[in-house]
Amino acid sequence: MKPTPATMRSSLQELQAEICAALESIDGTARFVSDDVQTSGGGISAPRVLSGGDVIERAGVNFTHSVGDCLPKAASKRRPHLAGRAFQAVSLSVIVHPRNPHAPTTHANFRYFEATLEGEAPIWWFGGGFDLTPYYGYDEDAIHWHSTAKAACEPFGAGVYPRLKAACDSYFFLPHRDEHRGIGGIFFDDWQEGGEEQAMAFTQSAGNHFLPAYLPILERRKDTLYTHEQREFQLYRRGRY
Repeated sequence: MKPTPATMRSSLQELQAEICAALESIDGTARFVSDDVQTSGGGISAPRVLSGGDVIERAGVNFTHSVGDCLPKAASKRRPHLAGRAFQAVSLSVIVHPRNPHAPTTHANFRYFEATLEGEAPIWWFGGGFDLTPYYGYDEDAIHWHSTAKAACEPFGAGVYPRLKAACDSYFFLPHRDEHRGIGGIFFDDWQEGGEEQAMAFTQSAGNHFLPAYLPILERRKDTLYTHEQREFQLYRRGRY
């Protein structure tokens, strides 16, 4: 199946529902609140926010489908050949802040972009990835996280995971602090490798491996005893990013 904004909208909304259900289940008390807004051209903004849970202090799982007749100048600055084209952008963005400082924060994003001009073939690409920010590091968590990220990439070539891990390490390095934000994961942008169908399959594989990468870690750490000082350190670290 070739990617289109419609097929990726359906795929990412299904993933949004799956992630929300899984996080609600592991929390056990809090529920996501939705506030969908229809936008011009058939687009939608569909945020999902969970707050005040016993396990998850705050989480956002936000889907957007943006449609426009002309790509804004700021958006085409890096890609001037796209200026003046109509566009559609489909994206799912995730952030999870657990309450327990021994449980790591995680971020994920999966997106598809398409720019069109009458009489020409669409210009498209995928992007996304996921990364982990522990406050207190555990070797077994890091091994599980990266092993699952590698498993997401392996069907698409032996060299994919090392490249995308390196890209993530570079992207989330904070030069003004001379430190990494966390332990990384995978990151990709302008992704067209293998053609439309394979590029879509890869992005879906990355999305489908996010929960298997994160949930076992959250389950393992959510009930770990912690001190007031450890909680304060967690909040301090959050504030740095």
